[in-house]
Amino acid sequence: MRVVILPSELEASNFAANIIGKFISDKEKAVLGLASGSSTVLTYKALIKKYEQGQISFKSVTTFNLDEYVGLKPGHPQSYRNYMNSKLFDHIDINYKNVFIPECFDDDYAASCENYESMIRRHGGIDIQVLGIGTNGHIGFNEPTSSLNSRTRVKTLTQNTIENNAHFFKDNETQPSLAITMGIGTIMEAKQILLLGLGKHKSQAVAEVIEGPVSSFFPGSILQQHKNVIVVVDKHAASDLKLYDYYIHTEKMHQKYMC
Repeated sequence: MRVVILPSELEASNFAANIIGKFISDKEKAVLGLASGSSTVLTYKALIKKYEQGQISFKSVTTFNLDEYVGLKPGHPQSYRNYMNSKLFDHIDINYKNVFIPECFDDDYAASCENYESMIRRHGGIDIQVLGIGTNGHIGFNEPTSSLNSRTRVKTLTQNTIENNAHFFKDNETQPSLAITMGIGTIMEAKQILLLGLGKHKSQAVAEVIEGPVSSFFPGSILQQHKNVIVVVDKHAASDLKLYDYYIHTEKMHQKYMC
Protein backbone atom coordinates (compact mmCIF):
# COMPACT_ATOMS: atom_id res chain seq x y z
CA MET A 1 0.00 0.00 0.00
CA ARG A 2 1.42 3.33 -1.10
CA VAL A 3 0.50 6.17 1.28
CA VAL A 4 0.78 9.71 -0.08
CA ILE A 5 0.38 12.54 2.45
CA LEU A 6 0.04 16.04 1.05
CA PRO A 7 -0.35 19.42 2.80
CA SER A 8 -3.89 20.25 1.65
CA GLU A 9 -7.10 18.74 0.30
CA LEU A 10 -6.52 20.53 -3.00
CA GLU A 11 -3.02 19.10 -3.43
CA ALA A 12 -4.22 15.61 -2.53
CA SER A 13 -7.08 15.88 -5.03
CA ASN A 14 -4.81 17.19 -7.78
CA PHE A 15 -2.42 14.30 -7.14
CA ALA A 16 -5.29 11.83 -7.54
CA ALA A 17 -6.47 13.57 -10.71
CA ASN A 18 -2.95 13.35 -12.16
CA ILE A 19 -2.92 9.58 -11.64
CA ILE A 20 -6.31 9.18 -13.29
CA GLY A 21 -5.52 11.60 -16.10
CA LYS A 22 -2.23 9.90 -16.97
CA PHE A 23 -3.94 6.52 -17.07
CA ILE A 24 -6.66 7.81 -19.40
CA SER A 25 -3.99 9.25 -21.70
CA ASP A 26 -1.88 6.08 -21.67
CA LYS A 27 -4.58 3.44 -22.10
CA GLU A 28 -7.11 3.24 -24.88
CA LYS A 29 -10.60 2.40 -23.64
CA ALA A 30 -9.82 2.86 -19.95
CA VAL A 31 -12.41 1.55 -17.50
CA LEU A 32 -12.82 3.66 -14.37
CA GLY A 33 -14.68 2.84 -11.18
CA LEU A 34 -15.97 6.10 -9.74
CA ALA A 35 -17.21 7.23 -6.35
CA SER A 36 -19.57 9.98 -5.32
CA GLY A 37 -19.46 12.02 -2.13
CA SER A 38 -17.45 14.94 -0.83
CA SER A 39 -14.04 13.23 -1.09
CA THR A 40 -14.05 13.23 -4.90
CA VAL A 41 -15.40 16.73 -5.66
CA LEU A 42 -12.03 18.44 -6.03
CA THR A 43 -10.58 15.52 -7.99
CA TYR A 44 -13.41 15.74 -10.49
CA LYS A 45 -12.90 19.50 -10.77
CA ALA A 46 -9.23 18.87 -11.56
CA LEU A 47 -10.15 16.30 -14.22
CA ILE A 48 -12.58 18.76 -15.81
CA LYS A 49 -9.80 21.33 -15.94
CA LYS A 50 -7.49 18.83 -17.64
CA TYR A 51 -10.19 18.17 -20.22
CA GLU A 52 -10.82 21.88 -20.81
CA GLN A 53 -7.10 22.43 -21.33
CA GLY A 54 -6.98 19.66 -23.91
CA GLN A 55 -4.81 17.35 -21.82
CA ILE A 56 -7.24 14.42 -21.75
CA SER A 57 -10.33 13.11 -23.50
CA PHE A 58 -13.01 10.85 -22.07
CA LYS A 59 -14.48 9.79 -25.44
CA SER A 60 -13.26 6.20 -25.13
CA VAL A 61 -13.58 5.93 -21.32
CA THR A 62 -16.13 3.66 -19.65
CA THR A 63 -17.20 4.30 -16.07
CA PHE A 64 -18.88 2.20 -13.40
CA ASN A 65 -20.13 3.91 -10.27
CA LEU A 66 -19.89 2.27 -6.88
CA ASP A 67 -23.44 2.73 -5.72
CA GLU A 68 -26.87 4.29 -6.00
CA TYR A 69 -29.74 4.85 -3.61
CA VAL A 70 -32.74 2.56 -3.90
CA GLY A 71 -35.95 4.43 -4.67
CA LEU A 72 -34.54 7.59 -6.24
CA LYS A 73 -35.19 8.25 -9.92
CA PRO A 74 -32.22 9.22 -12.13
CA GLY A 75 -33.32 12.86 -12.22
CA HIS A 76 -33.68 13.15 -8.45
CA PRO A 77 -31.33 15.87 -7.14
CA GLN A 78 -29.81 13.48 -4.60
CA SER A 79 -29.36 10.50 -6.91
CA TYR A 80 -25.78 9.59 -7.59
CA ARG A 81 -26.43 9.66 -11.33
CA ASN A 82 -27.39 13.31 -10.92
CA TYR A 83 -24.32 13.86 -8.74
CA MET A 84 -22.01 12.40 -11.39
CA ASN A 85 -23.65 14.40 -14.16
CA SER A 86 -23.36 17.68 -12.29
CA LYS A 87 -19.89 17.12 -10.82
CA LEU A 88 -18.20 15.50 -13.83
CA PHE A 89 -20.03 14.03 -16.84
CA ASP A 90 -21.86 17.18 -18.01
CA HIS A 91 -18.52 18.99 -18.24
CA ILE A 92 -16.47 16.50 -20.28
CA ASP A 93 -16.74 14.65 -23.60
CA ILE A 94 -17.76 11.27 -22.21
CA ASN A 95 -20.25 9.15 -24.15
CA TYR A 96 -23.22 8.71 -21.80
CA LYS A 97 -23.75 5.22 -23.27
CA ASN A 98 -20.48 4.29 -21.55
CA VAL A 99 -21.66 5.48 -18.13
CA PHE A 100 -23.01 2.78 -15.81
CA ILE A 101 -24.73 3.27 -12.45
CA PRO A 102 -26.07 0.34 -10.35
CA GLU A 103 -29.76 1.20 -10.73
CA CYS A 104 -32.92 -0.91 -10.62
CA PHE A 105 -36.21 0.29 -12.11
CA ASP A 106 -38.34 -2.88 -12.13
CA ASP A 107 -37.90 -4.13 -8.53
CA ASP A 108 -35.88 -7.15 -9.71
CA TYR A 109 -32.85 -6.22 -7.64
CA ALA A 110 -31.13 -9.59 -7.90
CA ALA A 111 -31.18 -9.42 -11.70
CA SER A 112 -30.05 -5.78 -11.75
CA CYS A 113 -27.10 -6.56 -9.48
CA GLU A 114 -26.06 -9.60 -11.52
CA ASN A 115 -26.37 -7.60 -14.74
CA TYR A 116 -24.09 -4.95 -13.27
CA GLU A 117 -21.47 -7.55 -12.41
CA SER A 118 -21.81 -9.01 -15.93
CA MET A 119 -21.37 -5.59 -17.51
CA ILE A 120 -18.15 -5.01 -15.57
CA ARG A 121 -16.82 -8.38 -16.71
CA ARG A 122 -17.87 -7.67 -20.31
CA HIS A 123 -15.68 -4.57 -20.27
CA GLY A 124 -12.67 -6.50 -19.01
CA GLY A 125 -12.92 -5.40 -15.38
CA ILE A 126 -12.16 -2.06 -13.75
CA ASP A 127 -8.72 -0.59 -14.33
CA ILE A 128 -8.73 2.03 -11.57
CA GLN A 129 -11.32 2.09 -8.79
CA VAL A 130 -11.66 5.44 -7.05
CA LEU A 131 -12.85 5.23 -3.44
CA GLY A 132 -13.66 7.45 -0.53
CA ILE A 133 -13.81 6.14 3.01
CA GLY A 134 -16.75 6.48 5.36
CA THR A 135 -16.19 7.48 8.97
CA ASN A 136 -17.45 4.00 9.93
CA GLY A 137 -15.09 2.34 7.45
CA HIS A 138 -17.46 1.68 4.59
CA ILE A 139 -16.23 1.61 0.99
CA GLY A 140 -19.04 2.05 -1.46
CA PHE A 141 -22.03 1.33 0.75
CA ASN A 142 -20.45 -1.81 2.19
CA GLU A 143 -21.29 -1.10 5.80
CA PRO A 144 -19.56 -2.69 8.83
CA THR A 145 -19.92 -6.50 8.95
CA SER A 146 -20.26 -6.70 5.15
CA SER A 147 -18.79 -9.87 3.73
CA LEU A 148 -15.27 -9.30 2.47
CA ASN A 149 -16.16 -11.45 -0.57
CA SER A 150 -19.49 -9.73 -1.30
CA ARG A 151 -20.72 -8.86 -4.79
CA THR A 152 -23.02 -6.10 -6.04
CA ARG A 153 -26.20 -6.20 -3.95
CA VAL A 154 -28.71 -4.18 -1.94
CA LYS A 155 -27.45 -3.01 1.45
CA THR A 156 -29.24 -1.46 4.41
CA LEU A 157 -27.49 1.73 5.45
CA THR A 158 -26.36 2.22 9.03
CA GLN A 159 -27.68 5.09 11.12
CA ASN A 160 -24.17 6.56 11.03
CA THR A 161 -24.22 6.73 7.23
CA ILE A 162 -27.77 8.07 7.12
CA GLU A 163 -26.92 10.83 9.59
CA ASN A 164 -23.72 11.75 7.74
CA ASN A 165 -25.64 12.10 4.47
CA ALA A 166 -28.72 13.79 5.90
CA HIS A 167 -27.50 17.30 5.07
CA PHE A 168 -27.82 16.51 1.35
CA PHE A 169 -31.59 16.08 1.72
CA LYS A 170 -34.22 18.75 2.37
CA ASP A 171 -36.40 18.50 5.46
CA ASN A 172 -39.42 17.40 3.42
CA GLU A 173 -37.50 14.80 1.37
CA THR A 174 -37.51 11.11 2.15
CA GLN A 175 -33.97 9.92 2.69
CA PRO A 176 -33.36 6.37 1.44
CA SER A 177 -32.14 3.73 3.87
CA LEU A 178 -31.23 1.24 1.14
CA ALA A 179 -28.67 1.36 -1.63
CA ILE A 180 -27.29 -0.86 -4.37
CA THR A 181 -23.54 -1.10 -4.01
CA MET A 182 -20.64 -2.89 -5.60
CA GLY A 183 -19.51 -5.57 -3.19
CA ILE A 184 -16.14 -5.68 -1.51
CA GLY A 185 -15.17 -8.66 -3.65
CA THR A 186 -16.11 -6.66 -6.74
CA ILE A 187 -14.03 -3.68 -5.63
CA MET A 188 -11.03 -5.86 -4.84
CA GLU A 189 -10.98 -7.19 -8.42
CA ALA A 190 -10.04 -3.75 -9.76
CA LYS A 191 -6.51 -3.71 -11.14
CA GLN A 192 -5.65 -0.60 -9.14
CA ILE A 193 -7.38 1.17 -6.27
CA LEU A 194 -7.09 4.86 -5.49
CA LEU A 195 -8.52 5.87 -2.10
CA LEU A 196 -9.01 9.50 -1.10
CA GLY A 197 -9.24 10.59 2.52
CA LEU A 198 -9.70 14.28 3.18
CA GLY A 199 -10.19 16.26 6.38
CA LYS A 200 -9.68 15.71 10.09
CA HIS A 201 -13.06 13.98 10.41
CA LYS A 202 -11.64 11.13 8.30
CA SER A 203 -8.42 10.72 10.28
CA GLN A 204 -9.51 7.75 12.42
CA ALA A 205 -10.96 5.98 9.39
CA VAL A 206 -7.77 6.53 7.41
CA ALA A 207 -5.69 5.15 10.28
CA GLU A 208 -7.87 2.03 10.46
CA VAL A 209 -7.61 1.46 6.70
CA ILE A 210 -3.83 1.72 6.68
CA GLU A 211 -2.75 0.48 10.11
CA GLY A 212 -5.72 -1.32 11.66
CA PRO A 213 -6.46 -5.04 11.58
CA VAL A 214 -8.28 -6.45 8.54
CA SER A 215 -11.85 -6.92 9.65
CA SER A 216 -15.35 -6.94 8.21
CA PHE A 217 -16.24 -4.58 11.06
CA PHE A 218 -14.12 -1.97 9.26
CA PRO A 219 -14.59 -2.88 5.58
CA GLY A 220 -11.99 -0.48 4.17
CA SER A 221 -9.25 -2.38 5.98
CA ILE A 222 -9.50 -5.11 3.31
CA LEU A 223 -7.54 -2.80 1.00
CA GLN A 224 -4.40 -3.86 2.86
CA GLN A 225 -4.70 -7.15 0.96
CA HIS A 226 -4.87 -5.58 -2.51
CA LYS A 227 -1.58 -5.61 -4.42
CA ASN A 228 -1.92 -2.15 -5.98
CA VAL A 229 -3.45 0.50 -3.70
CA ILE A 230 -2.60 4.18 -3.44
CA VAL A 231 -4.05 6.05 -0.46
CA VAL A 232 -3.95 9.82 -0.99
CA VAL A 233 -4.66 11.99 2.06
CA ASP A 234 -4.14 15.53 3.28
CA LYS A 235 -2.16 16.14 6.47
CA HIS A 236 -5.29 16.44 8.61
CA ALA A 237 -6.73 13.12 7.42
CA ALA A 238 -3.30 11.56 8.10
CA SER A 239 -2.96 13.02 11.58
CA ASP A 240 -3.84 9.79 13.45
CA LEU A 241 -1.33 7.62 11.60
CA LYS A 242 1.24 6.10 13.93
CA LEU A 243 3.87 5.92 11.18
CA TYR A 244 3.16 9.38 9.71
CA ASP A 245 6.84 10.33 9.35
CA TYR A 246 7.69 6.97 7.81
CA TYR A 247 5.06 7.41 5.09
CA ILE A 248 6.44 10.87 4.30
CA HIS A 249 9.95 9.43 3.99
CA THR A 250 8.78 6.44 1.95
CA GLU A 251 7.00 8.65 -0.58
CA LYS A 252 10.11 10.82 -0.95
CA MET A 253 12.07 7.67 -1.78
CA HIS A 254 9.36 6.61 -4.22
CA GLN A 255 9.49 9.96 -5.99
CA LYS A 256 13.31 9.85 -6.13
CA TYR A 257 13.86 6.32 -7.34
CA MET A 258 10.63 5.09 -8.97
CA CYS A 259 9.25 8.06 -10.91
